[in-house]
Amino acid sequence: MRQFLRKHGWSYLFILPSMTTFTVFVLIPVLWAFVISFQRYSLARGGRWIDPFYANYIDAFTQLNSLFVRSIQNTLIYTIFTVTANIIVGLALASMIQPLSNRMRTFFRAAYYLPAVTSALVIGMTWAYIFNAQWGFANYLLRMIGLPPVRWLSNPDIALASVTLSAILTVPATAIVLYSAAMGSIPTEFYEAADLDGASGIQKWWNITVPLIKSTTLYLVVLYTIASFEVFERIYVMVPSGVGNATQTIVTQIYNNGFKDLNFGVASAQAFVLFLMVAAVAVIQFRFLRSDVEY
Repeated sequence: MRQFLRKHGWSYLFILPSMTTFTVFVLIPVLWAFVISFQRYSLARGGRWIDPFYANYIDAFTQLNSLFVRSIQNTLIYTIFTVTANIIVGLALASMIQPLSNRMRTFFRAAYYLPAVTSALVIGMTWAYIFNAQWGFANYLLRMIGLPPVRWLSNPDIALASVTLSAILTVPATAIVLYSAAMGSIPTEFYEAADLDGASGIQKWWNITVPLIKSTTLYLVVLYTIASFEVFERIYVMVPSGVGNATQTIVTQIYNNGFKDLNFGVASAQAFVLFLMVAAVAVIQFRFLRSDVEY
């Protein structure tokens, strides 16, 4: 250990600021939240252990007529549709950009990625205006073709579908950029050999491009799945009332329990349930999408 520290110890000084920030603002709060999930915690009196120790986890699923169970269902629906749409749209747009010249590819990558730096709150407010029942742009288009207006965000039957639609119609900038970079790294010899065999453009795309960017697809699926499971800003801005709990998701339930009802124990338990769900889904995705071939 002394020899290791004498030889490499100085290099750890470079990562000390980042590790200190991570420990203070991420690691310690996560560990403390795990402890709170087994306690009845009060800001005034602190925490006290409960019996049985897993009571908060039972309350997380049984309180308010299993509202947390419904929020899990809503989150899964939102995740399935948004992740599928983001992968398909990102792959399609990146495939159309790839045959262009280097300058045009750079232009389209920048153009598609530019909205990604916009605040999620701004995007949510924009879609809230678009779906406004009285003077929103969506109902304006419906009136132009003679259809009645729709209560996009106030009808509990379609409120979640409206929020999901807004996410689907938002360009998946990360997918486009990463897919475009992955396609550019595929050796051209594969396509030249396919040309000699008389393969069409669709055949080359399906049998060469798609399989060789499988690792990128895995990364994007995991990335978008985690982001969809943690959706909060869009729903909080677009549907702050929840429309009779029709748009409740896991994170909005954690927020309501922790910061509105000050039920920190149940909120922490729900947060760790979310962690286990994301971890389980990620393991399944790695199992079926992993690839030993990478370019």
